[in-house]
Amino acid sequence: MKRSLQASDVPITIAQIHYSGGGDWYGDATTIKNWLQLLRNRTDIETAKDRVIIKLTDHTLYQYPILYLVGHGNIRLTEGEIEALRDYLKNGGFLFANDDYGLDKSFRREMRRVFPEQELHPIPNTHLIYRCFYELKGLPKIHVHDAEPAQGFGLFHDGRMVVYYAYSADIGDGLEDADVHPDDTPQVRELAAKMAVNIAVYVLTH
Repeated sequence: MKRSLQASDVPITIAQIHYSGGGDWYGDATTIKNWLQLLRNRTDIETAKDRVIIKLTDHTLYQYPILYLVGHGNIRLTEGEIEALRDYLKNGGFLFANDDYGLDKSFRREMRRVFPEQELHPIPNTHLIYRCFYELKGLPKIHVHDAEPAQGFGLFHDGRMVVYYAYSADIGDGLEDADVHPDDTPQVRELAAKMAVNIAVYVLTH
């Protein structure tokens, strides 16, 4: 059922980050398209229909309230990209990073470059991001790569969450077209959908 949510009059979209380092930045090709459709169908948030692909140094960066980063392997950001991301996050932007398995080490390294004064903090299951629209018990584990539990981590600036990192959950896989990951059950895909809606609603209202 569609629920009402006060949102901007300007249709939003979500931009996927094109980064260097060999971490297959281009993964989850249908994730953002389906995420945006979920927001249109389940909330009154007006969205574009397709993802945008950008580099962190693009002059259009600030047009996008949410950035999406995904990968399996190494991420390597230039000093210019680190500075651009830091400024974007400090000035109202938000990064959702989806561990597609193998991302953890390099992502944590690069986030230490963005915010050297802090580490990624575990986000408790009672946090508002898990209940701002749908009531969830925490970050759902969508695609089982190993036995590690799903865990959300965050970075904060002036009390505002600016980075949400989904570790060992792979929300993006659950949002892709159903034929991409046919082993994902409808129930699992629905958990991914609810988490994705919560992330966007949380970002746009905080």
